[in-house]
Amino acid sequence: MGSLPIFPRRLDELPDEILIQILENVSAQHDLSATCLVNRRMNHVADPVLYKSILFCEPKHHFNFSESLVKRPRRGSVIQDIRLEYPSSELSDFIFAKESRIDGFSHTISTMSNLESLEISVPESLCHGIGTLFNGPFDLACLKTCSLFYQREDGGYWDLKENIHIFCHPTLESLTITRAKLDEKGFESIEQPSETALAKLRLIECDINDEALSELLLFPDCLKEITINHTEEPSPPLEESADATMHDYILALSSAQETLEYISINFPTLGGHKALRLRKFVELKELHLRDYQLFGKSSSSPRMHSVGLPPELEILKLWNPIGGDEGVAELLCYEIENLGVMARNLKKFIIEGEGKVPEKILDVIQASKEPFELEFR
Repeated sequence: MGSLPIFPRRLDELPDEILIQILENVSAQHDLSATCLVNRRMNHVADPVLYKSILFCEPKHHFNFSESLVKRPRRGSVIQDIRLEYPSSELSDFIFAKESRIDGFSHTISTMSNLESLEISVPESLCHGIGTLFNGPFDLACLKTCSLFYQREDGGYWDLKENIHIFCHPTLESLTITRAKLDEKGFESIEQPSETALAKLRLIECDINDEALSELLLFPDCLKEITINHTEEPSPPLEESADATMHDYILALSSAQETLEYISINFPTLGGHKALRLRKFVELKELHLRDYQLFGKSSSSPRMHSVGLPPELEILKLWNPIGGDEGVAELLCYEIENLGVMARNLKKFIIEGEGKVPEKILDVIQASKEPFELEFR
């Protein structure tokens, strides 16, 4: 009989590659910390796993880690994901007690040369310092995902200009911006970027001028998804986008009309005065918006009987209530009756939200011979 293979009996006898796979499945941070204390080899293997993903939920954690990087600067290079989440009150008390400089907080992030994901939800006082990280040349050369939200004490919108160079980042693929504002001046830099990697953009409860948005969207080489959300009653009231219409925002997206595959605009205060023309959005597969934004509200002047839906559209979602405007309801019925011409690839029609759908719209949907699926959410 051949001899049986000899398997390691102790954990530290395993190859580094297997040890790393095991440690990556250890969810408790204190267990990983304890592993680092076993011996020098285990510390060498476990340390990169321990610091791969970090959450700073208190300013003191952020400050203490900054101090530790002074002694172990190479530790910053093992970090791939980081979240900063703490309220204004904690930061104010901490800075006063420590008499430390705010600049140290952004300097800590700049040492993370392999950082791929950065989530920011901190007081506005850190806005400028963190914004300098994006001014280039870029310290965060591997960044792929970023989320920015700076809390103002008055609950208002923070100024995106402080962090606007995030739109210049060459490797960033996904960007989420929450409760920011940007006026019509937009990007003031003389050296504007080109062919950035941005593919997904989410603007959550932002007050962005449509002309400024149009300028920002000139930079991505292949923008595929955009989401724009706001509340029915924005607070504080909108200023930069107060007079904007859905047509203005669609026009702002026109620079990406050959690459966009997904558009979701849940922005109730954006009015519509005329039917949208979306035929040039040749790759668009999924569209979410409101019926009056798609068709334009009733007016005394004659209107066209249909919108120019994207040629490859597969999913159309309208937020309820629908059909509240009589003219819009008629145009919606006409569009459904002619989907074979208007959107021959449509597979799903979704109505989302509370409210009763008018009977005449339901009747037209049920009578339709087109093979699309109706879904209520």
